Amino acid sequence: MPAADLILTGAHIRTLDPDRPRATAVAVRDGVIVAVGDHGDADVRDARGPRTEVIDLAGATLTPGLVDSHSHPVWGLEMATGTDLSAVRDLDALRAALHGAERTEGWVVAWGLDHNAFGGRPVDRALIEDVLDGAPAFIRLYDGHSALVSGAALRAAGIEGPREFVQRSTVVCDADGRPTGHLVEHAAMDLVQAVLPRPSYAERRTRLVELLSAMAATGLTGAHVMDLGDDVPKLLASVEEDGELPLRLRLAPWCMPGVGQEGIDGIIALQAEAGRLWRVGGAKFFMDGTVEGGTAWLEQADCHGQGTDAFWPDPEAYTDAVRRLHAAGVRTATHAIGDAAVRHVLDTVASLGESGRLAHRIEHIESVPDDTVPRFAELGVIASMQPPHTAYTRADHSDEWSKRLGGTRAARAWRTRDLRDAGAYVALGSDWPIAHYDAREVLATARTPRGAAGPAQGLTGLMALEGCTSHAAVAAGEADRAGRIAPGYRADLTAFGLDPVAAPADEVAQAPVRLTVAGGNVTYRDA
Repeated sequence: MPAADLILTGAHIRTLDPDRPRATAVAVRDGVIVAVGDHGDADVRDARGPRTEVIDLAGATLTPGLVDSHSHPVWGLEMATGTDLSAVRDLDALRAALHGAERTEGWVVAWGLDHNAFGGRPVDRALIEDVLDGAPAFIRLYDGHSALVSGAALRAAGIEGPREFVQRSTVVCDADGRPTGHLVEHAAMDLVQAVLPRPSYAERRTRLVELLSAMAATGLTGAHVMDLGDDVPKLLASVEEDGELPLRLRLAPWCMPGVGQEGIDGIIALQAEAGRLWRVGGAKFFMDGTVEGGTAWLEQADCHGQGTDAFWPDPEAYTDAVRRLHAAGVRTATHAIGDAAVRHVLDTVASLGESGRLAHRIEHIESVPDDTVPRFAELGVIASMQPPHTAYTRADHSDEWSKRLGGTRAARAWRTRDLRDAGAYVALGSDWPIAHYDAREVLATARTPRGAAGPAQGLTGLMALEGCTSHAAVAAGEADRAGRIAPGYRADLTAFGLDPVAAPADEVAQAPVRLTVAGGNVTYRDA
């Protein structure tokens, strides 16, 4: 047997391999696991050579490498720019933060603002204009689907009244046609983002490596990236010219309303783009927006009379685009939060027949009725969910998300356990920068959901681990080479100072990460 590059010994290994669920040692060569067993097993012992790096994990628990099944580490660098408002809880704190905010080329740029901070008031620039001293301001709300901008920002972008868009998007205006500064959904926000100051390519490259390294320190070995900017392949290739990416990345370009055959062909062509630890894989759709923004597509209007429209003005055009990509072998991931949005995506996959099984996924799934839950397993649609999002709601339903939906629908929040019990694959992630990227927090919150979701939707420790490993692999179409520790599988590995399955959830959230390995390379090691 050729010598291994790396051997890990002295571990309590949870392989997630039904043929050998436990082991104590693993050998790696050329980024692939070549042997799994106990320290004295011949396959592991014989893999050791004079240049093999041997790491004694001293009793740490080794698992398949954790994967964030929904993240924005590249686009998120732009989203998470400026003043962090994630700790702001009310209007007074918002005004104070904006008054003292650092200016970037004269702009106030901020992100992470919770809708609950407005205390039920309409989102309006009149609430903040006087603390900005006339500066243009772009304040992204936490959901990433809406923003509050100042009058100076509206003028800089040439926005004087309502606009029409191909996709569902709104420049909110008052009864006199005056823009309130509330921009809802991507096309409206893009009008102002086009005139925002932007970091240089070199700055973005440096920040990306720093971010991915910080992610690896929480145990992450990979991420399913739900976007693909024009220069992202070039950016990632540039990083790999100088070394290795700290995480394995799988990127999905957006497919938006109005796309024609040329656009579909372009997405198909992008699937060939790849590097050593990154590749384009799949396409990302939006079927709706967010509950708090009034753009989740619901079967019955929300308590503000909104939410009865799809993001795609013609939902059948979405279905046609999915069918064309499916015929070309392209997997799809669709943002669908409301019950009508989820139902339409499920109906679309059902129309594909048996070939659609385990080839498509739905992102978020924040509130769905009982009859929808079993369809995920029946159709083989992967549920991709983000437990940390539950922190933006409250158990007493006094938050904006719950008040928008009303009691009945708020009681159906984030049905992760119901979906698992129904036999569905449930892949877990953070949706960074909507929530923090810390993989341990994803594991912990999956077991103890917050706010409106409640303890009934909590997963077991093993289910949570599977959501970030084996179920994530199914979601990517990689179950034959990722998500378990077995010969022939990728050497993506995470070592913890405790057992993330057996330890209490609050301890898992703070678990020491001993080692992270991506593609056979040690990307993080504790001191």
